[in-house]
Amino acid sequence: MAFSGMAARAAETAVLPFANGERPLVQYPGKRPLICQTARPPQLETPFSVFNEGIITPNDAFFVRYHLANIPLDIDPAAYRIEVKGVVEKVLSLSLDELKAMHDPVEIVAVHQCSGNSRGFFEPRMGGGQSGNGAMGNARWKGVPLKAVLDKAGVKSGATHVSFNGLDEPALPETPDFVKALEIDHARDGEVMIAFAMNGEDLPWLNGFPVRLVVPGWYGTYWVKHLTEITVLDKPLDSFWMKTAYRIPDNDCNCTEPGKPADTTVPINRFKVRSFITSVTDGGKVDADAPLKLRGIAFDGGSGIKEVSVSSDGGKTWQPTTLSEDLGKYSFREWTATVKIAKGEHELKVRATANDGTTQPEEQPWNPSGYMRNVIETTKVVAA
Repeated sequence: MAFSGMAARAAETAVLPFANGERPLVQYPGKRPLICQTARPPQLETPFSVFNEGIITPNDAFFVRYHLANIPLDIDPAAYRIEVKGVVEKVLSLSLDELKAMHDPVEIVAVHQCSGNSRGFFEPRMGGGQSGNGAMGNARWKGVPLKAVLDKAGVKSGATHVSFNGLDEPALPETPDFVKALEIDHARDGEVMIAFAMNGEDLPWLNGFPVRLVVPGWYGTYWVKHLTEITVLDKPLDSFWMKTAYRIPDNDCNCTEPGKPADTTVPINRFKVRSFITSVTDGGKVDADAPLKLRGIAFDGGSGIKEVSVSSDGGKTWQPTTLSEDLGKYSFREWTATVKIAKGEHELKVRATANDGTTQPEEQPWNPSGYMRNVIETTKVVAA
């Protein structure tokens, strides 16, 4: 099976709501027009309006994030193998059929979110892709627990970590290969998955066909695409992408003073709680003195959403919302509410609280990489 990597540029552009926010819309095979952050490697953002279509993000609208320019363009599923090696009793080379036959398929609905989702809103700005709020999506993933694969290989005593590599490669010899790792207990928790299906279909090419790692509740840097190599280690992975990149300040707020580097850091890990209004756009016009039905989404890193509140007066007062069906602790949770606002300009705000008691801050803590944004979001509207 081959992939044509040529993207058709759509006539229109998207304007993200921050300085220098104009981006072209491009359409790759298997995708609707998405917001282009970079073309090589492909970094495609989901238009935010998609999140008002439903709680599950369609495959053709799901965001795309690669780190290395040489992405695989030709994959033979019949010849595809996943190698399992390292500190194991038995080295494995699994075909896709062997992988699928190893364990009854499991499904989980989980949010996949880029570490730098919403980076463009940070002030002061920092380097990196200046994305809006669309570097995320919620899907129903189907696959085999990573634990089943590791158990079949037989993890030896002394194992501490498991690393993961895919088919994407650096364009230059000096660029480090994109390899990530999890601690052994996390890798064997039964929830981390080798997924072969997404929303009832084969994985889209640009989302990791034929298999990818799914790490529920953790940022997307660990969700390795086109997974071909699993290595059990007896020490932490010595990799640029673990030791230098994708690290956050090691303190309660994961933050520093603006412009200041962190004294100590740790690898980025679990999501922070977030919520959004999806039914009204920033700067939109609504009817004054009439019921305004609001809808949106909330999620966190795996404790689940306890409650969501909205404010129609800029955060002075808050009212509860009604939560919709719970598709699982890693999924988007839809909420609805009705407010009435007088004629004029207003700030709508939404705030989620997770089951673990964490909630969203009123002001966004700053960090040097623009990771983990989860401030209370504001949507400005004009009632007339």
